[in-house]
Amino acid sequence: MKDLQELRNEIDVTDKEILRLFLSRMELCRGVAEYKKAHSMPVFQGGREQQVIDRIKQLTADKSLEAGTAALFTTIMDISKILQNRSILKDGGMKFTAPDFAGAKRIGCQGTSGANSETAARMIFGDRELIFYHTFEDVFKAVQSGEIDYGILPVHNSTAGSVDSTYDLLAKYDVFTVRQVCVEINHCLAAKKGTTLGTVSCVYSHPQALAQCSDFLTVNSYRNAEYANTALAAEMVAGSSDEERLAAICSPECAERLGLDIIARDIADCSVNKTLFVCISRELQVEPEADAISVMLTIPHTEGSLYRLLTKFYVNGMNLLKIENRPIKDGSFDVRFYLDFSGKLADGTVQAVLRDLGENLEYFRLLGTFRSAE
Repeated sequence: MKDLQELRNEIDVTDKEILRLFLSRMELCRGVAEYKKAHSMPVFQGGREQQVIDRIKQLTADKSLEAGTAALFTTIMDISKILQNRSILKDGGMKFTAPDFAGAKRIGCQGTSGANSETAARMIFGDRELIFYHTFEDVFKAVQSGEIDYGILPVHNSTAGSVDSTYDLLAKYDVFTVRQVCVEINHCLAAKKGTTLGTVSCVYSHPQALAQCSDFLTVNSYRNAEYANTALAAEMVAGSSDEERLAAICSPECAERLGLDIIARDIADCSVNKTLFVCISRELQVEPEADAISVMLTIPHTEGSLYRLLTKFYVNGMNLLKIENRPIKDGSFDVRFYLDFSGKLADGTVQAVLRDLGENLEYFRLLGTFRSAE
């Protein structure tokens, strides 16, 4: 029996040979890319790929390793496709324009003055006039129709997680994310004068705010009800009768503006509570500083499909910043994935990955790019 060090030495020699053959195969793939480019052929050719996998399985003498060799050569072919796309795109790829935040005149967000969406909008557009819409979908419609230049919407909270409705609407409307900002959220409980913690009958707010303050609501055994927006909830409470004893979860600034009493401050479950907001546009626009990319896609119900998807980012040195999934809502149990990953759209490798995803997936859409908010 060989000793352990001898076995390891032989593995090192074998690894060196595998590497040599891998590099040789990649060089051949560059030749394939040049041929496909010259003849306007697509990089992905599903029939050829399946032929290779079937042949590799047949050549695998140890049948217990069939799945392993199939996975190995599938990964090699995925790397090959990215390499080919890089070669095809080296002479030019995507073209885009920069956003005109300074010149924008029509800006919209959901809710009313005092909402956190307004705070997010002010971070980008300063003191310019804002158009307030009743629902998130109204903002999407206004952007897609050209009624407004930019719209601001919440997408993720550090305590309660994703804002599902925003993700669903990103799938429904042809818009692009062009900027992301992070807003520090400070929730308070506000009510009309005379209402105390012990006399509140019901607490109203946006579902996300209710989720972010769930511990406070549970401890006080408060009945709660969802409302379209924290600021709109506060506005409704301000207009309610004294006898109703209603309260709203909103920002202190909003409570003060509406003349409500703040009967409890800092009521979020976590002391550090932040929400990411996205700015959307009707056109793909790219800031020079943008270093993150959002995409939306579906993957097939086949063995290893998620593994293959994630491998594409790993082999290209791209960090996945976020991965979400939402039901497609077509009666099936299928889901749509939303991914944010590091990279610049002007980078050839990024464009190669996007091209590869577009060619290989049944459904794929670029949602936009932005400067990641820390």
